[in-house]
Amino acid sequence: MNQVRALAFAALWAACAVGASAAGVAVGIVLPAQDEPRLRQDEARFQALKDAGYNIELRFSQGDPAQQLADVNALLAQGMKVLIICPQDGDAAAACAKAAAMRGAKVISYDRLIRDSVAVDYFVTFDSVQVGASWGEYLARNAVGKGNSLFLYSGATGDPNANLYLQGAWRVLQPRIANGTFLVRNSRTAARLKDRVLLTHEEENQIIEETSTHWNARDARTRAANDLATARTVHNGTAYVCAPDDETARAIAPVFAAWPEVQRTFITGQDAEPASIQAILDGKQSMTVLKDVRSLVVDAISATVTFLKGGTPAQSTTFNNGKIYVPANPTRTVAVTRDNLEAAIFDSGYYAAGDFRLTPRKP
Repeated sequence: MNQVRALAFAALWAACAVGASAAGVAVGIVLPAQDEPRLRQDEARFQALKDAGYNIELRFSQGDPAQQLADVNALLAQGMKVLIICPQDGDAAAACAKAAAMRGAKVISYDRLIRDSVAVDYFVTFDSVQVGASWGEYLARNAVGKGNSLFLYSGATGDPNANLYLQGAWRVLQPRIANGTFLVRNSRTAARLKDRVLLTHEEENQIIEETSTHWNARDARTRAANDLATARTVHNGTAYVCAPDDETARAIAPVFAAWPEVQRTFITGQDAEPASIQAILDGKQSMTVLKDVRSLVVDAISATVTFLKGGTPAQSTTFNNGKIYVPANPTRTVAVTRDNLEAAIFDSGYYAAGDFRLTPRKP
């Protein structure tokens, strides 16, 4: 895998270098918040465009959709030709895409999908639907019998990825909810719609509102405690917890572990954060989804260079943003459990095994 990644980076560098002489080409990169460690890492990786000779400017909008629009307009005034934007709010960012399109700039929606806009040219993303499906597949694989207690948790309302994650999870879990394998314990809407194979965007938002953690550990702990107090009992002492990311998974896990009715918890996550890798090794978190952010930046840069050269980026699927089907070529994700952790995380070079405490596996 390391060799494949090295070749990909080499090919990307060659592609950039070919166009490096295009003086005056402006690439604007607008990211939501500098206090997110992952986005600071992205900032450093996007410098590959600058190193290859392209004029770029990267701005953080500090969690403010209005500031994102102001940043986009400022970049357009500098002659921006390609906008890479990770929306703070998928709906509000439609104004950013419209402003860019009116000035002839290509719009790449990065990591999160801009909704309800015809002005989005490309979506650089992990397969967010598959991330949710991976959660559902893991929980379903470990469910035995009927009436298993299922607790659904979501990211934040307004984040389009929260909808995509839910779509993937629902695709797998809904048949098991409908046939009684799972009983949803913390979302009246999900329980009411148990026979609905496909949810509308509005129905998805209702479930997200009822289960949102706001991507926040504190809110996740509070919601989990309230959900358990409302549910009171957990079928067969086992809780199946669909947590939306690693931070909230680590916040939720001890709440469930401390509840007298719970003897065992199956809990999902995503991002393969170091603390969650350790939690999986320690048996405190069940799984995570590895999204190799290095590859996502590579894909964004590759699409940018292709647009700058007048080409069309590779497409393997589309995503419906409410107005159009946006072309995309999703970056691969990997579901990681204790069974494949060494191969997926350590052998791939994503993290070094020496940075973790390797505990004996439970029989």
